[in-house]
Amino acid sequence: MLVYALVMTYLLSVALLIEVVHKMRRVQRIVVGMYDLNRADADAMFRQLEALQSLYIDLDLRKSLPPTRGWAASPDFLMELARHALQEKPAVVVECSSGTSTIILARCMQLNGAGKVYSLEHDARYAQQTRTELERHGLSDYAQVLFAPLNDFQVGADRWQWYVHDVLPPLAQIDMIAIDGPPKDTCRLARYPAGPALFPRLAPFGAVFLDDAKRDDEKAILQRWKDEYPALVQSVRDCEKGCAVLRLSAPL
Repeated sequence: MLVYALVMTYLLSVALLIEVVHKMRRVQRIVVGMYDLNRADADAMFRQLEALQSLYIDLDLRKSLPPTRGWAASPDFLMELARHALQEKPAVVVECSSGTSTIILARCMQLNGAGKVYSLEHDARYAQQTRTELERHGLSDYAQVLFAPLNDFQVGADRWQWYVHDVLPPLAQIDMIAIDGPPKDTCRLARYPAGPALFPRLAPFGAVFLDDAKRDDEKAILQRWKDEYPALVQSVRDCEKGCAVLRLSAPL
């Protein structure tokens, strides 16, 4: 009986040891996973800080920008807009939604010595905030924020809520379009109407920048635009929330 008891005690000890080892290994995997996650988050944040610093340096900004977290465009997307605007020097830029991007693009127009940004904004309070920021930065001559409430927009049998875009002045052509609105919860594929509303007015070799291109809705929109506007060549940029660029290779 003594031998049996000793054997059973030994086996129980081994079983408990194995269970402890398994638990320790699970804890180790969790800790390693948390470390990798934290490291990825830190790397992503560092990249955004680098892009934000680059914006201040490249654009020689003397006043602070509005926040670039949450719903606002991320610094890396803003950098894509700025680099294109400084290199291509668009004469007419149309934005779907206003905010920090309006300040960035208006500053590019100022540095270029010419050009105008027209921002469609459905929220009157936010439109005024953007106008105030433009004044604070001394950029009011290079951008106009247009109050454009969301209204029915119909294409074929489909209907959306989109900007009342007839508030835009009569523009012969648009050289650059930046799309960061309306908000996703407005309706399904909320940003699709930018295509039928604005793409026919795109200048030769004009460019379209779509923010949040990693989202499912935006992926579906891009596929629909690809089918409907084959002259627009699509590419992607490695940005935090996703950035798709559509470039006109031939007249629509």
